[in-house]
Amino acid sequence: MFVTDPIGIIGEEEAVRMLEKKRLRILEHNWRMGHLEVDLIAENRKEIVFVEVKARTTTFGGMMPEEYVDEDKKRRVIAAANAYIKHNKIEKTPRFDIIGIVVNAETKEITYRHHLENAFQPQIRTITSGSYSGSWRWQHRGHTIGRSRK
Repeated sequence: MFVTDPIGIIGEEEAVRMLEKKRLRILEHNWRMGHLEVDLIAENRKEIVFVEVKARTTTFGGMMPEEYVDEDKKRRVIAAANAYIKHNKIEKTPRFDIIGIVVNAETKEITYRHHLENAFQPQIRTITSGSYSGSWRWQHRGHTIGRSRK
């Protein structure tokens, strides 16, 4: 989802700073294809990194923000990563990270930040641009994106 709320914007800005500090280059913010979305996409020399950012104003019920990434969300991020890799013909190893941020609602100060590198993995390790040998098509905002192999 495109981030419009102030807490989400603060969280994503902090996530970008955290990634850049670790020498990752940001490629995309809120990348979308159809119903699929990834908050941040970054890279280093060896990996393409898909990042889910969870920003909250409280640790409601004792849960940290990164704990809100459930199995359904992981599957959607993996599907989006697969589409991004195929569409951009990426040859790097994918990595899936989660960044949790807690922001004070009144002062807008960040009170907690945590970066889980390699937070989850696809069930089947087939996400590479060369792993799919057939043709594929993807509908995106009325346009068909695809590749045919003959």
